[in-house]
Amino acid sequence: MTSTLGVALVALLGLGSVFFTLVAAVGVVRLPDVYARAHATSKSDTLGTGLGLAAGALALGFTLDSGVALFKVVLLTAFVLVANPVAAHAIVRAAHLDDVPTAGEADETEGDAT
Repeated sequence: MTSTLGVALVALLGLGSVFFTLVAAVGVVRLPDVYARAHATSKSDTLGTGLGLAAGALALGFTLDSGVALFKVVLLTAFVLVANPVAAHAIVRAAHLDDVPTAGEADETEGDAT
């Protein structure tokens, strides 16, 4: 039982997923240091993945009568919403403990010839 509104909602969630995942990819390429890159990926990629999984869950809800697959997608979404920010925090903490400079600090020390 698929309705036009349901298909439009799945398509809208899918497009939102593609947009936010693309923003995360551009952030990784364009941002200057590990701290800014981790911020871009933890926020945008988590939202893009969440929207994509929501589109998948909605599409599964339309096509399957069983709620088991839908339940698995909901569990996967919850895991991603917890794991992505925790992983980004771990990466940034490791960079901070290794004294990785920010982009501004690296620019300031570049001109020192001591």
